[in-house]
Amino acid sequence: MDKEGIKIGVYLCDCGINIAAKVDVAEVAKFAEKLPGVAVAREYKYMCSDPGQNLIKTDIKNLGLNRIIVASCSPHLHEHTFRKATQEGGLNPFLFQMVSIRELVSWVTEDPKEATEKAKALIAAAVNRVKEHEVLETKEVKVNPDVLIIGGGIAGITASLVLADAGKKVYLVEKQPSIGGHMAKFDKTFPTLDCAACILTPKMTAVKDHPNIHLMAYSEVKEVSGFVGNFKVKIRKKPRYVDEEKCIGCYACVENCIYKKPKFPSEFDEGLGLRKPIYIPFPQAVPLAAVIDPQTCIEFKTHKCEKKCKEACEKISQRFAINFDQKEQEIEIEVGTIIVTTGFKTFDASRISRYGYKKYPNVYTSLEVERLLNASGPTSGEVILRDGSKPRRVGIIHCVGSRDENYNVYCSKVCCMYSMKIAHLVRERTSAQIYNFYIDIRAAGKGYEEFYKKIMDEGTIFMRGKVAEVTDIFESEEEKELGKLVIVVEDTLLGKIKRIPVDMVVLAVGLEPQKDAQEIRKLLNISCSAEGWFLEKHPKLAPVSTFTDGVFIAGACQGPKDIPDTVAQAGGAAAEAMALIDRGHVELEPSTAIVDEERCTGCQICMSVCPYAAISFDKGKGVVRVNEALCKGCGSCACACPSKAIAQRLFRDEQILGEMKGILHQGAYSSI
Repeated sequence: MDKEGIKIGVYLCDCGINIAAKVDVAEVAKFAEKLPGVAVAREYKYMCSDPGQNLIKTDIKNLGLNRIIVASCSPHLHEHTFRKATQEGGLNPFLFQMVSIRELVSWVTEDPKEATEKAKALIAAAVNRVKEHEVLETKEVKVNPDVLIIGGGIAGITASLVLADAGKKVYLVEKQPSIGGHMAKFDKTFPTLDCAACILTPKMTAVKDHPNIHLMAYSEVKEVSGFVGNFKVKIRKKPRYVDEEKCIGCYACVENCIYKKPKFPSEFDEGLGLRKPIYIPFPQAVPLAAVIDPQTCIEFKTHKCEKKCKEACEKISQRFAINFDQKEQEIEIEVGTIIVTTGFKTFDASRISRYGYKKYPNVYTSLEVERLLNASGPTSGEVILRDGSKPRRVGIIHCVGSRDENYNVYCSKVCCMYSMKIAHLVRERTSAQIYNFYIDIRAAGKGYEEFYKKIMDEGTIFMRGKVAEVTDIFESEEEKELGKLVIVVEDTLLGKIKRIPVDMVVLAVGLEPQKDAQEIRKLLNISCSAEGWFLEKHPKLAPVSTFTDGVFIAGACQGPKDIPDTVAQAGGAAAEAMALIDRGHVELEPSTAIVDEERCTGCQICMSVCPYAAISFDKGKGVVRVNEALCKGCGSCACACPSKAIAQRLFRDEQILGEMKGILHQGAYSSI
């Protein structure tokens, strides 16, 4: 289009007082109206509202506008909104430019005059830029209706069942021998004290029996390629040396193992219980199949085992399930969407040496105590110390590894509540006096405050103050008689240092991202927060979406949360995936890289810098090609190309240079 015929509409938003409190929006509108090519400039209180959008649509029709600029909040929030309004007005949606005068101006500029001048500069830049915009068209690609879910805890289980019940094919990948996650280790759940197994096990069984769910336990995702709607995934299925299709979980192999008694620490019991080299993780495991640990099995170490387990499987059970020659498998699948539900790990309490974890035998983590309390745990639900005695006095230390500048500054959200649950259960089973040492009680949830009151009414003592140390040095005979250890704490409400003798210390450890979170992040090209949690697209408006289209997150991999929030978020992620699938196709943004084949020398530098593997080399023609479905328009290739053969749509040189000229406009922001 001839630039003489360009008619630009500029629309400035007050955003209530978010922008108008610092920027003189009316003055900026007057400034914009005088810029070359601007046909109209309007100020409105809320441009994202229906009346605000209607202003744009009406002016396009009545004034013949062919370029639109909206100056308001971040493009991340409302660029799609205004592009849609532009399109509904009759213009190509890419003849639109958005200017952030909230995040980039009013929220970060103290002086109102300076903020107003800065807003003028950004408007001038946008006017120059939008003149160079061109008509672009989106492309559609079909969406594969199958879904991959990574992680088989309560979040992964919930998302799988929601999607499978809606008729979608689901691949559920879990790296452990059984699904269930952390919830499978708990005895009760707060605040209702439901039996964790009673509410989890039916869902685990439903996953196993569902015709639309393909469960791959003891497996890990190793490679992901492709793009939204069309992902190709390679999965490594580790050998368990037992055919899970043939095994019925009868325990004949375990009972007849050459090791008469369990000898090796049980991972599921947090090392408190023992297992044999061949074992079933827990009675309700899904799949209910044995697994052989090659690190401890004699057959793998010496090849001289009598293979009593194999003999029992064949002669007693007649299942022929054990296969010492089983190999690792690589499975390739194709899916349209991916949901990440990899959960969390607990803080390593040994990092805080003053609390005595692994130094004193009667100092336990909260997860270890969960296993002691569980009926299927190493003590069948009895709270018994390592010396065989029952505790008379128990101290529970809150915020271990959380709300601490030296470790994790964030609150782990569940520690206060599960500490109170442990207090209730330990008191119920031992009649011990329970002390809770806390910084602040955070009981924000349905029924949580009532649960807190219930625990106080039961006689649990709550002492506000951060514990200084746990020691076995006694200052009096009375301390020695009352406990095996002493907790030294400052009671901040009384302003006194106290020494509390106890038999047992429970460390309420916080939640941290999984060890392999960074590997998953790289595989899926998603972002992480500073703490390592997977980052959502928007904390309020897109809490389960990521910046990689088609990849969603749910549960504690996104940040600390309790079971109800995890289940709700898993359902939300499943719904988002379903919406994408049911649409049948996705529109690809046209702001991708484009290659000028006449200039391309085939140096392939662009291929080495592309973070999305979107560029390939055509050996026949000696030039590179861009896969527009994979390209995210980051511009790395365009910057790196020495022959200037690659340009990025919406970020061509003339558009960027025009923007720079505008921002340096004589009447604009003088400080630049």
